[in-house]
Amino acid sequence: MELNKQSDWVARSLRSVWHPCTQMQHHETVPLIPVKSGKGAWLYDHEGRRYLDAISSWWVNLFGHANPRINAALKDQLDTLEHAMLAGFTHEPVIELSEKLSALTGHVLGHSFYASDGASAVEIALKMSFHSWRNNGKSGKQEFVCLKGSYHGETIGALAVTDVALFKDAYGPLLRASQTVMSPDARNAAPGETAEDMAHKAAADVERLFIERADKIAAIIIEPLVQCATGMAMHDPLYLKLVRELCDRHSVHLILDEIAVGCGRTGTFFACEQAGVWPDFLCLSKGISGGYLPLSLVMTRDEIYQSFYSNDVTRGFLHSHSYTGNPLACRAALATLQIFEEDDVLAANRVKAARLTAALQPLAQHKQVRNFRQRGMIWAFDAIDATPDFSRRFFATAVEHELLMRPIGSTVYMMPPYILNDEEIDGLAANTLAVFDKVMAG
Repeated sequence: MELNKQSDWVARSLRSVWHPCTQMQHHETVPLIPVKSGKGAWLYDHEGRRYLDAISSWWVNLFGHANPRINAALKDQLDTLEHAMLAGFTHEPVIELSEKLSALTGHVLGHSFYASDGASAVEIALKMSFHSWRNNGKSGKQEFVCLKGSYHGETIGALAVTDVALFKDAYGPLLRASQTVMSPDARNAAPGETAEDMAHKAAADVERLFIERADKIAAIIIEPLVQCATGMAMHDPLYLKLVRELCDRHSVHLILDEIAVGCGRTGTFFACEQAGVWPDFLCLSKGISGGYLPLSLVMTRDEIYQSFYSNDVTRGFLHSHSYTGNPLACRAALATLQIFEEDDVLAANRVKAARLTAALQPLAQHKQVRNFRQRGMIWAFDAIDATPDFSRRFFATAVEHELLMRPIGSTVYMMPPYILNDEEIDGLAANTLAVFDKVMAG
C-alpha cells in the first residue's frame, strides 16, 4: 500500500506541481522522492527509506526535522496568535526577536524590517539604500555593485545583483544594470599567492570602481566569507574589513547577504563577526526560523532609520509584505535562538566540524578532487574532469546511499544540520566518498 502511495504521489506531483530550479523533463529519468516525514537529520519516504539531509533542505534546517523545542514553541503560539498585520499593530514575538537580534550585534544594527524570503530581504536592502541616499539629498546614487559569481535571489531587483548566467541571462532585458567587481575567491590565487593576497587584489578592484563612480553608487552587496550558489567560493575575512573601509571612505553602503551564511553556518553567528565589521544592512533568512517557516529580515543602523523618520509620508519606507513579522515564524526564530544559547551551539559546532573534516580527509586527498575547503559548518570540493551531467548523477547515486546531496555543477558540498552525532558524521563522510568514487567511475 505504501508503495502504491509513493508512486501515486510522484505521478500527482508531476502533473500539478512545477518544481523550483528544475528542468521538469529530467524527472523522466531522475524520479522525485516523495517525503513522508522527517526526524532529526533524516527524511523518510513512504517505503521506509531514509535520507541524511546533508544540505539542511536548502540550507535552512539547523536543528533537525521535527525538533521538539521548536515544535513546542509553535504549538504554544498557535493557541495565542497565528497572524496579525504589522502595519499599525505589533506583537510580542516580533518585538522580542528584534531586540535579541539587535543585542547580538551590540545594538549596532538596531532596527529590523521583516519579509518572508531571502530575495525579498535583498530587495528591501537595495530599496532602503537608494531611498536613504535620496532622502539625504543624494538622489544620483542609484547604482549597485556585486561580486563576480554572486547570487542574491531571483526576484527582479535581487537578480540584477546576481552574476550567475544560468539564473540571469533569460531575464536580462528586465533587469537594471549593475557593476560587477572581482571575486576574492581563494581558489583563484596564483601559485605562491594566499587567500589574503586575493582579498587585497579584489578590494583593489572595488577601490578602482569607487574612485570612478562613488557619486553614482548606492551600495555594494556581498555574501560574506562564502559565495554559496556560485560553488561555495570561500574568501578571507580580510576582504570584508577592506571593503568596509572603502565604503566608509567613499560614502557607499555595505549590504551583507547573510541569508545562507548567517545563523552560525560559518562558525560565528554572523559571518561578518570574523572580520570585526558591521554592515549598513544585514539580510537574514533561511536558518533564522530553524527551517520551519518562511521568514526574512533586514537589520540596519540608526542613521539609516533616521533618514526615513519624518512627517512627510513620501520619505517613509513604503514597502510591505502580507505576512511581515508573522508571529508563528518569529516564535520559531526565538526558539532557534534559544537553542543556540542553551546548547552553546557555536562551541559544539567547532567539535563536530573538526570531526567531519578529519573524516573527509580521504576525499580531500583524492586524486580526482581539488580545492577541498571548509568554513565553519560548510564543506566543499571540486571534481576534476566532471561530466556535464555530474550533479544529476551524483544526486541520484547519493539517494541510493541514504544521502540527500545536491552538487552545484562540479562542486560537491555539505551543509548539514548542527545536530549530527558521531555515527552520522562518520557515515556522511564514508558515504560521500563511496558516491563520489561510483560517479567518477561512470
